[in-house]
Amino acid sequence: MNIDIDNYEYDSLISDILDNREFMKIESCTHHKTSRLEHSKRVSFISYKICKKLKFDYISAARAGLLHDFFINKYSDEKGNKLIKNHPKIALANARKCFKLNKKEINIIESHMFPLNFKIFPKYKESYVVSIVDKFVCIYEEIKGYSGLLGFKLGKFAIYMALFVFNK
Repeated sequence: MNIDIDNYEYDSLISDILDNREFMKIESCTHHKTSRLEHSKRVSFISYKICKKLKFDYISAARAGLLHDFFINKYSDEKGNKLIKNHPKIALANARKCFKLNKKEINIIESHMFPLNFKIFPKYKESYVVSIVDKFVCIYEEIKGYSGLLGFKLGKFAIYMALFVFNK
């Protein structure tokens, strides 16, 4: 599921982030068998669509969804578990250096690993949406990365199921 966004409103909400040189460095980082940029764009766009449909704050969801993994560090076996718990703090610090964030965006970024990291709870509906979408996108990317066409179809099914659940 490539996110080739042909949505003027969405693009206008995130264009300043995609124009930021520091942020664009995440394109070179591998993340769930894809680039961290592609992963973040998927999470952002799906969260935007769900929040817009549910009449939530889709602007904060889109922007924070894009910034939720804004860190340059590479995963490694010995650092993997520590980075899972710490990368939201790193992403938030990087996002704060480059962008003005509202309280909701801050909570979305810092709590997106809930429930894997239960020290910081989501405070907003949008925080839960981004966190859940992040998990579905991760599953999609991992399955796609390991299984080729079968994984693509299973991962696409997981994404569509998430969208179906939130479209009710």
